[in-house]
Amino acid sequence: MSKNQEIKATQVEMIKENLEKAQSVVFVDYRGLTVEEDTALRKKLREAGVEYKVLKNTLIKRAADELSITGLDEHLNGPTAVAFGITDPAAPAKIIGEYIKQTKKMEVKCGLVDKKYIDAKGVEALAEIPSKEVLVAKLLGSMNAPITGLVSVLSGTLRKLVYAINAVKEQKENAA
Repeated sequence: MSKNQEIKATQVEMIKENLEKAQSVVFVDYRGLTVEEDTALRKKLREAGVEYKVLKNTLIKRAADELSITGLDEHLNGPTAVAFGITDPAAPAKIIGEYIKQTKKMEVKCGLVDKKYIDAKGVEALAEIPSKEVLVAKLLGSMNAPITGLVSVLSGTLRKLVYAINAVKEQKENAA
């Protein structure tokens, strides 16, 4: 095996590892970005725990084929950058979506969620999902609402009992 083939085999293995451990993957065409814009995007992605790499389409195809991931071939042409969402599945889609709105540059090609192909519209939909913290807060609020209602009903009943006892006490004091 030649040195070049060994390098490519290593790169394919690295891509496979990232595809396997990623909860979501977003493929973008990064044409039109300046170096400063690309650096700023990389910084935002890094802060969110997203791995962002510019990769060769043929190596991505090879890694996807080895993992039996389908649907990517038609999108892997031209320059391709890949954002691997390791910890938060929505993070790459959110950050890239916001960045595209700001710069009017770049284009989402497609994505993967749990190694299943989604088109560009699916990636946009993924970007619209609220963060995990917001969803947990909404769930807890929903779970807390019935309990809060029960507490207010019970406290209202107790309050009325206290008022009644107080009224009886005042009547006795006034009668004496």
